[in-house]
Amino acid sequence: MKKTSFMMTHLREGLIDKNPVLVQLLGMCPSLAMSDSLDKAVGMGLAATAVLICSNFLISLLRRFIPKEVRIAAYIVIIAGFVTAVQMLMNAYLPSLYESLGTFLALIVVNCIILARAEAFASKNPPLPSAWDGVCMGLGFTLALSMLALGRELIGRGTLFGREIPFFTEAYTPMAMLAAAPGAFIALGCLIALVTYLRSRPRKKKQSVSMPSSVNTEEKEVV
Repeated sequence: MKKTSFMMTHLREGLIDKNPVLVQLLGMCPSLAMSDSLDKAVGMGLAATAVLICSNFLISLLRRFIPKEVRIAAYIVIIAGFVTAVQMLMNAYLPSLYESLGTFLALIVVNCIILARAEAFASKNPPLPSAWDGVCMGLGFTLALSMLALGRELIGRGTLFGREIPFFTEAYTPMAMLAAAPGAFIALGCLIALVTYLRSRPRKKKQSVSMPSSVNTEEKEVV
């Protein structure tokens, strides 16, 4: 039961409560650049997730042997090895996606999400929980990119995965600006604002429910 509760709690944190993009505001560069189409967003998210899982697992295994003075350099070397493996596999089996991601695939090495999870979690916890942390944060990163790309591609181009949606484009004229670079900032800002508002609603309800009891308590103390 404890393992199950830990897994579900950590999954919720990765997807919603501590989403690396929408809450912690990490990985802004690939989020803005790779969210103009859904296929690029999903590809980047899954590639980063694979690197997160493998690097977290290996860093956790080696955490007792890596000197504190060179830990960041060691993390980068480990992450770079897995990024190279992902690049080679993607180039071999998904060449079109590999070309569309371009240099941003190699920049996963210095992605602050991966370095942050290595420093904050993998270096302090056992291998299996660290691997699960990589799964949760990677899925949160993929979800954020996919939501952003879904809005930008559908509203900005009238397409999904590069294919036109006839019934959508016939009734609606796509907003080309949303698919361009400035639209990335607008869409990301709106999505972060929406997530922040939805996360704050339960807290407001709890505060409004607890207010009458606190007022009554003060009145009794005064009397």
